[in-house]
Amino acid sequence: MAQRDVVFPADRHALYEAHGYSAAVKADTLLFVSGQVGSRADGSPEPDFEAQVRRAFANLQSVLQAGGCGWDDVIDVTTFHTDPEQQFGTMMAVKAEIFGEPPYPSWTAVGVNWLAGFDFEIKVVARIPTPA
Repeated sequence: MAQRDVVFPADRHALYEAHGYSAAVKADTLLFVSGQVGSRADGSPEPDFEAQVRRAFANLQSVLQAGGCGWDDVIDVTTFHTDPEQQFGTMMAVKAEIFGEPPYPSWTAVGVNWLAGFDFEIKVVARIPTPA
């Protein structure tokens, strides 16, 4: 198997080991970030939905930074929601804090019935900035 150029944040959580996946994989000028959930360091979910969303975004930011990227480098976002009607307003408020100004990344939101004990997950593709 070819060697993968993987990325992990310094504060990687237990879910990576428990489920056997990398936080992100670099491919040429792109960073493909695995779905991030609102997990604490031990892998357990934040019980409050807003806190879970905020922690998912914080976990995502840690992975982006480890890959040399920031929020402005995010080009595609997919979010997964266990109860979209009830959760969307909360998620959109947190999203607006992160991506408050155009140009916005592309975004797809998907309703799902299972996220391994979590209620929200976010995955992104980001461009890796070229050094000046």
